[in-house]
Amino acid sequence: MRVAFLHPDLGIGGAERLVVDAALGLQGLGHSVDIYTSHHDPSHCFEETRDGSLSVFNVKPPVPRALKGKFHIFFAHARQLHLTTHILLSSSPKYDVFFVDQLSTCIPFLRMLGKTRVVFYCHFPDKLLANGAFIEGSAMLQQGSLLKRIYRFPMDWWEEITTRQADIILANSRFTARVFKSYFPSISKTPRVVYPGINIAAYEAAVDTSDPDVIAIASDRPTFISLNRFEKKKNAALAIESFAQALPSLARSTRLVIAGGYDPRLEDNMLTLYSLIDLAKKHGLRYDVITPSNPNAVQIPPLNTTRQNPDVLFLLNFSTAQRSWLLKSLLTKALLYTPANEHFGIVPVEAMICGLPVLACNNGGPVESVVDGPADQRTGWLCAPQADLWAEVLKEIDSLGEADRSAISKRARERARHVFSMDAMSLSIEESLKKAVAMGESGIGRGWELFGAMLIGFLFAYLLGPWLI
Repeated sequence: MRVAFLHPDLGIGGAERLVVDAALGLQGLGHSVDIYTSHHDPSHCFEETRDGSLSVFNVKPPVPRALKGKFHIFFAHARQLHLTTHILLSSSPKYDVFFVDQLSTCIPFLRMLGKTRVVFYCHFPDKLLANGAFIEGSAMLQQGSLLKRIYRFPMDWWEEITTRQADIILANSRFTARVFKSYFPSISKTPRVVYPGINIAAYEAAVDTSDPDVIAIASDRPTFISLNRFEKKKNAALAIESFAQALPSLARSTRLVIAGGYDPRLEDNMLTLYSLIDLAKKHGLRYDVITPSNPNAVQIPPLNTTRQNPDVLFLLNFSTAQRSWLLKSLLTKALLYTPANEHFGIVPVEAMICGLPVLACNNGGPVESVVDGPADQRTGWLCAPQADLWAEVLKEIDSLGEADRSAISKRARERARHVFSMDAMSLSIEESLKKAVAMGESGIGRGWELFGAMLIGFLFAYLLGPWLI
């Protein structure tokens, strides 16, 4: 098959990791794959998207990401429509099927005008991400102002209508599939769960300890690590709070490394980094902030760091070598995975394939990846996101004997291999793509359903937007 992926921003994150690994997996199965995106920065992306492993088309849009920090959703969909137009009207090749994730606006156009089937992968409904924190079994929290909800209403409706046009819908976990069915009542399809997979071979490769980036973070100190984007919702503050509380009882010179994607274009990233630094200062923790040695690496303004033997190391946009060293070092005690109600979370699986114990929140996707139960079955710990509770688990992990740690490591590797391999994911996605192609050429069909009303409502809402927000 000839497959085209549409992804809005090919940066560094769990969704981007899935897209990259799915594309690599399909290529390995003999299919031709192209990735289309509205943003691809060689200094802020996964290596496979810049080293020639994948065919990436960066179609730069004429519109910004936001206007004075607002209207992100409007511009996100405008950018995707621009990308869709490029695919449909330019000299782009004809594809057998499209794989779309995150934004669903393009789906009716690809089906109606491109006459091509579409498989949509749902990481999590955007309406819940935008409108507030979500806790399964309860109402949304922190929904924002009434005006914002009024402004979001047409867009949330648009998301449901356009997602309904997909020929096949996939979800990244049973948790996401349940939420999808609850909050998209008009969609009769039940999403098929396809867990994100990882390239196991990439984690088994030896780490080059002479790499300057590895030398920059290497240490003989026992280490806890937290890997996530620098976003407030990822709650890395929980790692610092629990580490600070447990530190007096931990092995001498234990440190915490907080590493993740950092984009200076995003205010949330900048504010999150500075707030974490302030939190480290509050607890009297020495800290340092570093970036990879790549000349294209994101530059940050000078910070008043305490560089000598930092208790907390902030690592921005870690390289593959740095990630591998952190996950595989014998001195790394555990991964602290701090997001609550995370839709899936690929990082715990990355840790498990490296034999690293995981401490994660007891909700969302990690409940499906991390096993916390009897001692002879455990691959990690699931705990309510409270610093005092996490501090107690850190002490328990720190005191593990070699035999217990080795047994957890073995079980974690076996579970990751069996359930979350890239081969398993690729074969599942391939099966869904083949089913979509077997449906034949896509016609007008459902694509015209309320299309005129949708378009008018969409434009009307955003003409009023500047006065509503």
